[in-house]
Amino acid sequence: MMNRLLAVWHARNLEFVRDRGTLLFTLVVPIALVVGMSIVFGGPERPLFKVGVLSTRVAQESHPFLHERYVDFVPVTDRADAIRKVGRHQLDLLLDPKDGAHYWVNTDSPKGYIVEKLLLSADHGAVREPVTGTAVRYVDWLFPGVLGMNMMFSCLFGVGYVVLRYRKSGFLKRLHATPLTPFEFLSAQVLSRLSLVMVVTLILYCGVAPIIHFHTAGSLLLLFLIAVMGALSLIALGLTIAARFSSDELVGGVLNLMTWPMMLLSGIWYSLEGSPHWVRLLAQIFPLTHILNAARAVAIDGAGIYQVAPDLAYLGLTALAFLVIGAWSFRWRLD
Repeated sequence: MMNRLLAVWHARNLEFVRDRGTLLFTLVVPIALVVGMSIVFGGPERPLFKVGVLSTRVAQESHPFLHERYVDFVPVTDRADAIRKVGRHQLDLLLDPKDGAHYWVNTDSPKGYIVEKLLLSADHGAVREPVTGTAVRYVDWLFPGVLGMNMMFSCLFGVGYVVLRYRKSGFLKRLHATPLTPFEFLSAQVLSRLSLVMVVTLILYCGVAPIIHFHTAGSLLLLFLIAVMGALSLIALGLTIAARFSSDELVGGVLNLMTWPMMLLSGIWYSLEGSPHWVRLLAQIFPLTHILNAARAVAIDGAGIYQVAPDLAYLGLTALAFLVIGAWSFRWRLD
């Protein structure tokens, strides 16, 4: 029995080692994630709070609060826009450090509560100004991110592994004998997964929104359109990954390589306001970033279709590009 067990163990090890793509991604993906995250989040001590300062320059000697550690002081010049960001949890607090310092804070923000205490301990005379408009709860800001994250996983992994299973089982080989083209097959997969994702997302929205008292300021139809365009882009990306590969480990590695950067840089859990400029530019590559930006603009700010048109255009172009690339690189057989 031990000989048989060792023989199978040896054969499986050889199978894994000889699959160069899988072996490469098994070694490269963890290293790439660690190196990438160390570049993005490494360096000196990371600030815990983001405070906007109404000044073209942040002079630390101008106010005692500006000496606090673990606070990222972001110079701002547009007060109305900065106040809106405070209400949307993009800034934890806004400070005007001139004579008779004034500050704006979202009272529903946990970070805002703490950073306000730090400010008042440094300047007892600072005057709180009310945040204009409706202060947004963190759960209102988070809810679109959670729905977007669920959509991302369903689109990428749901499509990628299905196509891979079809290829390994020989189902695609049989379809190859029919007049069906790769573009037609991939388009059918996109439409099938799109309908499933939209039904699940709609059920989640209708089930959770009343519980957390989530109110959409903009058009629900526009929000639905954003979800459709975003799902199309993510599904097409998943199909592009699965169009040619035939290894479970390799497909899983590539999908993880796609999902982890989107989870960390697309603004699911926190805003990238105050992050290095190159990090914010990198985040714009991912479809999920545009989905969340557009969804939050509509749901929280009541934006119309003209305001979110650039995001919709990007999602549409990436969906078409991924589908064309997937059809071009599609492989019916394992060999």
